[in-house]
Amino acid sequence: MILLNTSSTAQALSVIPRIYSSEFSLSVRDDSTNVSVFYEIINAVNSGNYLSFDNIFSPVLVENHFYDLKLYIDYNYWNTNYSFWELYDQFWNLDSEEISDIYKDRIFCTDQDVDQLNKNDYYKLNNGQYTTYNGSNNEYIVL
Repeated sequence: MILLNTSSTAQALSVIPRIYSSEFSLSVRDDSTNVSVFYEIINAVNSGNYLSFDNIFSPVLVENHFYDLKLYIDYNYWNTNYSFWELYDQFWNLDSEEISDIYKDRIFCTDQDVDQLNKNDYYKLNNGQYTTYNGSNNEYIVL
């Protein structure tokens, strides 16, 4: 699961895909509203085993919503040739129906600081809703 926030600036994602490509399409579908938004990524870089890229999510992601993330290569995208000409069995001037999924994952959007590795901060479901009193109660003394 990928954690993102509601920021309107670019957010970095690093994934381990099935196919490494610097150009692909990205689809984000909100589970609550079933609305999908599509993006074209053209600047992904390989760093080790990861494919890293930045994306500005517009419209801005909604806090406490789950999203389905899908990275895919659309062979019908105009002026882009992803397939090898030897293996491509359709005429060059016809639309292709072929789409290759290269990565699927879930996104959860939250503005809480979640850093389980370094700070031992976990996501708190009721953050800010309930407060607990951790002080001592000196008014009542049992004799």
